[in-house]
Amino acid sequence: MKQLLLLLALGLTMSIANAAPVQVLMETTEGNIKLELDAAKAPKSVANFVQYAKDGHYDGLVFHRVIKGFMIQGGGYDEKSDQRKTRANIENEAKNGLKNDRGTIAMARTSVPHSASSQFFINDGNNDFLNYPGQDGWGYAVFGKVTEGMDVVDKIANTRTGNLPPFGRDVPVTPIVIRKVTVVEAK
Repeated sequence: MKQLLLLLALGLTMSIANAAPVQVLMETTEGNIKLELDAAKAPKSVANFVQYAKDGHYDGLVFHRVIKGFMIQGGGYDEKSDQRKTRANIENEAKNGLKNDRGTIAMARTSVPHSASSQFFINDGNNDFLNYPGQDGWGYAVFGKVTEGMDVVDKIANTRTGNLPPFGRDVPVTPIVIRKVTVVEAK
């Protein structure tokens, strides 16, 4: 019985380690961003993001926090600043070895390490201070990277921002809408 369990665990570990990257197309009002999600190193974050995408959760939401040279954040609010309902929070996978480098996508969270749900951010700069162990012993979990469309990320990052309740500052003056997020199935 022990040997069977060991073989099953080894097989599961090998299948996760060999998980194929997931390709995603994010269509925004500023252009398209193509992402490659690392299912081998961040399986829970990728599965979470993919399920939200397949459910249509991201469609019609906005980038509600934009800071040039730092990041662009979305995945939680619509144009009226109404928050969309989410599923349960997921485990923080920041210990996976992926870094918050320019062009990577990571899970957004509160100051509570395991509080990520649907919100994400794309790094517009190298943000080493967000890497594990970070300032709080956890860091922010990177789960993929931009493969095409960094010009769109830069365009979003360079947009004019202002103050908008309930967020305060760093909100795009003209809403930047995520029209659709599609998981590109392998052919």
